[in-house]
Amino acid sequence: MNDSSWGAPQGAGYGGTPEMRAAPVDPAYDVHDAQHTRPMPIVPDVPDAGRDADDRDDRGGGAAGLGGGPPYRDEKPQEPMSTAQPPPQKKRAGRDLRAAIGVGVGLGAVIVASLFIVKAVFIGVVAVAVVVGLWELTSRLQERKGIKAPLVPLAIGGAAMVVAGYVRGAEGAWVAMALTALAVLVWRMTEPPEGYLKDVTAGVFAAFYVPFLATFVAMLLSADDGPQRVLTFLLLTVVSDTGAYAVGWRFGKHKLAPRISPGKTREGLFGAVAFAMVAGGLCMQFLIDDGTWWQGLLLGLAVAASATLGDLGESMIKRDLGIKDMGTLLPGHGGIMDRLDSLLPTAPVVWLLLVLFVGSS
Repeated sequence: MNDSSWGAPQGAGYGGTPEMRAAPVDPAYDVHDAQHTRPMPIVPDVPDAGRDADDRDDRGGGAAGLGGGPPYRDEKPQEPMSTAQPPPQKKRAGRDLRAAIGVGVGLGAVIVASLFIVKAVFIGVVAVAVVVGLWELTSRLQERKGIKAPLVPLAIGGAAMVVAGYVRGAEGAWVAMALTALAVLVWRMTEPPEGYLKDVTAGVFAAFYVPFLATFVAMLLSADDGPQRVLTFLLLTVVSDTGAYAVGWRFGKHKLAPRISPGKTREGLFGAVAFAMVAGGLCMQFLIDDGTWWQGLLLGLAVAASATLGDLGESMIKRDLGIKDMGTLLPGHGGIMDRLDSLLPTAPVVWLLLVLFVGSS
């Protein structure tokens, strides 16, 4: 027998076992190890960089799929999803209601007292409100848009406009408006021409928007039952705003003009109309001489529409300027202009309808 056969493994003469035939001819290869080799299961690669050895041992494996732990160390295991519904959150008003109510009551007391004691004092209150409103508007225009509407001629002309409307009626108001616009054009000429057109345009707009519309309040007061007419105008506007707020806050779901004022809803508009029509019927029946309840219904409907449009109009201005309020003078309300937004466009509507219904005197 050949000597080399002594060192050969058993079975070598007939080719050996399959493991032996698959083994490479290498002295370092151990056939015994080859017989105990099993195919390794294919495990998908899972990132394991975020955990150390202790974490892997504690969780029973190095991969998240084997040990059941999260793939990263700083991730927390997911907790069972709760089926309990969170408690419903109560709707909250966007302003400080206590401050708003306090300021509103204080302003109302001043207005009513001046209205029924001395008419001239009430005209003075309107003129002051106009001047402050012009200051707020022109200040925001300059801060946010760089528009320099001349305040001095606007303030003087605005106050004169209110007085002229009370003394001379619509004719006096138009003349004062024209003179104020002319004063704005001339006043702005004292500065460099750059931006002249936008400055005087903003000035004429401000003169029309604030003092000219406010003159209709003065014209309401000039009638024999002037205090009752002004009180009707104020009550209907306030009731309309209150109805819109109360109904919209409680039942509002459908947006009225989301791009202009997201907080306003169609339900709130219906509330404004209902509240204002009821208040209008009562005011025309009991406050206005020769007035009837059905006229009050029409008056209330018109007030709800004009007050809502006026509110949306100023919201449009504030959105263009990128501000929430025109000022901070009145806690809980914002500025004077934030309270005049509904009143200003409503004044000519109430004046015109009362002239049509019961006359101008």
